[in-house]
Amino acid sequence: MPYIISSVNVNGVRAATGKGMLEWLAVTEADIVCVQETRATDEQTRAALAPALENGWYLAHAEPESKGRAGVGILSRREPTRVRIGFGSTEFGASGRYIEADFDDATVASVYVHSGEENTPRQDEKYRFMAEFGQYLKGRTGAYVVSGDWNIAPTELDLKNWKGNLKSAGFLPEERAWIKELLAAGYTDVVRQLHPGVDGPYSWWSYRGRAFDNDSGWRIDYHLALSDLAERAKQAVVERAAAYDQRWSDHAPVTVQYR
Repeated sequence: MPYIISSVNVNGVRAATGKGMLEWLAVTEADIVCVQETRATDEQTRAALAPALENGWYLAHAEPESKGRAGVGILSRREPTRVRIGFGSTEFGASGRYIEADFDDATVASVYVHSGEENTPRQDEKYRFMAEFGQYLKGRTGAYVVSGDWNIAPTELDLKNWKGNLKSAGFLPEERAWIKELLAAGYTDVVRQLHPGVDGPYSWWSYRGRAFDNDSGWRIDYHLALSDLAERAKQAVVERAAAYDQRWSDHAPVTVQYR
């Protein structure tokens, strides 16, 4: 069946719902919305999204073990037939960084990869997550798509100021090589497939300075799909807010239509 799948880092679900996320959910055509960085318990997330849930949305949520960090979820028009939290990792099983749900003929997943910081324990943790998660992804088959905030810009086309970020977390050679490895293993970067050879489209802009106004962003939110679903992708758009004061997150929803 056809799907419209959107993915967005909400940068705190309680803040986002107070800034316009609920209004966006009321008008979006998406069938499934993968969210990242809820930064809330399951109870808090359901309370923040209560108007949307009362309006027919279903929520599957993986709350973070660390207060105020991570948290991922999947909102859907139809209740999934099965939900799984985590990908079998002992270290990251309760971190609130991965959730997947089955919908008839497809499995949809939401992921939040660490932001990291070069030459720090945070970056070491990110690399450990990438190593385990990469092995999990390589074992997947069938109609499967994982979307989310990967916190990695794969190529020079994926961030405005790539020359100034050659030594920055999110654009390190090891990180970009990991994404390239996943693509070589059978995944398709759906947004890039539908927007070849262009700068962006960026999905995250810093709140600092005039990054949003100047479109000085990063493309770190994307859908990676196996061929069964990738071949069905027909349109992808980043739902960039019309103006700075209309943003309800520092990320924009990345929405893909699958035939």
